[in-house]
Amino acid sequence: MENNNAHERLWNGNFVKVFTGNFLLFFAFYVIMPVLPLYLHDTFDADKGMTGIVLSGYTLTALLVRPFSGWFVDSFNRKAVLLLCYAVFFIFFAGYFLAWTVLLFAIIRTLHGFSFGALTVASSTMAIDVLYPSRRAEGIGYYGLSNNLAMAIGPTVGLVLYNVVSDFNYIFAVSLITAGIGMVVDSTIRPRSRQAVHRQPLSLDHFFLLPGWRLGVSMACLSFSFGVLSNYLAIYCRDELHTGGDTGAFFMLAAIGLMVSRLIGGRSLRKGKIVQNAAFGATFSMTAYLLFAFVHHPVAYYATAIIIGLGNGHMFPAYQSMFINLAPNSQRGTANSTLLTSWDVGIGLGVLVGGAVAEAVSYHSAFVVAAMVNVAGVAMFHLACRSHYERHHLR
Repeated sequence: MENNNAHERLWNGNFVKVFTGNFLLFFAFYVIMPVLPLYLHDTFDADKGMTGIVLSGYTLTALLVRPFSGWFVDSFNRKAVLLLCYAVFFIFFAGYFLAWTVLLFAIIRTLHGFSFGALTVASSTMAIDVLYPSRRAEGIGYYGLSNNLAMAIGPTVGLVLYNVVSDFNYIFAVSLITAGIGMVVDSTIRPRSRQAVHRQPLSLDHFFLLPGWRLGVSMACLSFSFGVLSNYLAIYCRDELHTGGDTGAFFMLAAIGLMVSRLIGGRSLRKGKIVQNAAFGATFSMTAYLLFAFVHHPVAYYATAIIIGLGNGHMFPAYQSMFINLAPNSQRGTANSTLLTSWDVGIGLGVLVGGAVAEAVSYHSAFVVAAMVNVAGVAMFHLACRSHYERHHLR
């Protein structure tokens, strides 16, 4: 028994590689994210509404490709799919150097979303494959640390580069190089063989995990808030918020909260407390968005960052475990794509609606809307998701 436990270790070589590749993927994503509204404003003089439309295209295409990528990952060689998606993701970063007009930038950014959507499904599914079943729920939580580390470092690096060199091409180059390294790391993964999949005629359940639609609606409401926050925080602080808040420090504190909660939550997930983690994380995060929207004070600003991190760090891996436990093993990719599709729906709507509200009223009003949508998502979880999951989960 002791030998078996030693063999089924959490941090096996393949899991470390998937973790590292995913960190580099999200670092490349996060390093440019907070500066893109500034880039569009400074380079193309884009207004708030145009910025929201341009930035929402990336999330929209990621959303559109998610369901198909889930089926693709479940039906073909997962490592080959992972590397193909990573290669396309890497190449599109070079396209930003060629964006001489706002229209061309919007086209490149929107097309880039296809590769990001497919790649994140392929990467998370590969992580599940290389984890031993006895360590899977715990491993999902730790896998998310790669995103959190990227969130801690990426936006800060991007904002520092913007403030120091004032050249967006340097920031795009950092993303390009980082994505290239991540692709090389993932190419060294040696996944365990899995049973061949017999492809059946396409149907809706190949693209969307039907038992997970309630969780999907709740997740979309929760990510709506993060879509507004992550895309408009920097410009909100610069143009409207006068509390001396530092955007880089905000993201750093949020990521620290995420990492702490992943470590704590990983132990409780190992004990099977999946629903409890999801409920705590969603409710805790909701409190933070309400605080951010209605209390304008430096202490509240930085406290919000930590609380959002602690809440999301508990909530996201628990939601992911719930999705996976509602699906048979042959639909792991579909379960992951449904989770991420739901997340992207919320992010995309947050970017689009947030930009429209900011243009019509103010950025502060956009954050109030974000907080109210978050409340609706938490209510959905407590009123509909918990009981359905407890009746229908497979594991």
